[in-house]
Amino acid sequence: MTVRGQLYSVTSEQLWLPRLLDVIDTRLRVTRENCHSRMDPAEVEFLAEKEMVKIIPNFSLDKIYLIGGDLGPFNPGLPVEVPVWLALNLKQRQKCRIVPPEWMDTDKLEEIRERERKLDAFTPIPSPYYMELTKLLLNHAADNIPKADEIRTLVKDIWDTRVAKLRLSADSFISQQEAHAQLDNLTLMEINTTRSFLLDSLNYMYKLRSNLQPSRSQDY
Repeated sequence: MTVRGQLYSVTSEQLWLPRLLDVIDTRLRVTRENCHSRMDPAEVEFLAEKEMVKIIPNFSLDKIYLIGGDLGPFNPGLPVEVPVWLALNLKQRQKCRIVPPEWMDTDKLEEIRERERKLDAFTPIPSPYYMELTKLLLNHAADNIPKADEIRTLVKDIWDTRVAKLRLSADSFISQQEAHAQLDNLTLMEINTTRSFLLDSLNYMYKLRSNLQPSRSQDY
């Protein structure tokens, strides 16, 4: 690169690092804007991107100091933990290889699927964002995930089984006119699938009960 007749050497890190800092600034701004917003599937996916994942960088960079915690340092070939959003950004720039989470394994997922099918209750899930992380990693880093297609199918089976259970539980909850329910081992995204239905149903139940209750003036 030549500036006013003088030759300057510009490394690849100097070219893409400012863009990375722009991404960090954007995410901090979006977090502030959404901190009081109503939770929806897009917001849940945004939270999932904050989960930590290991990467194998192919560049050198000193530690990055952020409000949410320090990241790095980054050295070629040495694994380091970063948020998913940063891992995906670096992957898109061909600056790293993403190491899949330990639970993203066909044998482990098959065990979870079979256990979920056998039990009526919801079984513990290895990650509160298992569906969102699977979608993000397989859509943007499938070449780093062994048996990606099998994993996608297994996670979809687990999701379908759990959502079917949740809908049955919600129907039972409404039909029996229960006042409260215990939601163990459910993820935010799973709850979001029935949130609107449950809230509307509970509002109607409250109105019906209020109308059926005799007013105090009739007691005198």
